[in-house]
Amino acid sequence: MSRELPGPQEEAGRRSRGIAAYASQFGIEPSEVVAHMTGLLGARMAEEAIQAAGGGAWEADELSLRDRSIAVVAALITQGGVESRLRGHIRWAVEHDVSPSALEALVTLLANYVGYPRASVAMEVVRAEIAEMGLSFDGPPAGPLPRDAR
Repeated sequence: MSRELPGPQEEAGRRSRGIAAYASQFGIEPSEVVAHMTGLLGARMAEEAIQAAGGGAWEADELSLRDRSIAVVAALITQGGVESRLRGHIRWAVEHDVSPSALEALVTLLANYVGYPRASVAMEVVRAEIAEMGLSFDGPPAGPLPRDAR
């Protein structure tokens, strides 16, 4: 089974989509993406990441950008130890119409599955990013239930 390699035009389109995705995620100009990513990852890995981001994972019709953002934030929280990546994806999730209260609910749900230490670190990151964006949580505060509601 042989697989055809992408042609130069397809590679250029994929690279352009990857640059656009990272520009949006990091809130920088497309012209700054390669230098930014190279500074973070080195030239080889930066190019791999740009090419991967330009693939179809963020474009298929079955999931909305909002759905994809929720999935990625959940995956990053589950991995743990990737707070710097989580920060960018929290911001991108908000751009993709995930509300601060939905992010808070997601982290609270994940606490039951990934453990409270990992979820509490993620919640600190979520709350800090939301505050830095000048947003607030629009739902009821999370916390213990009143005694009469238990």
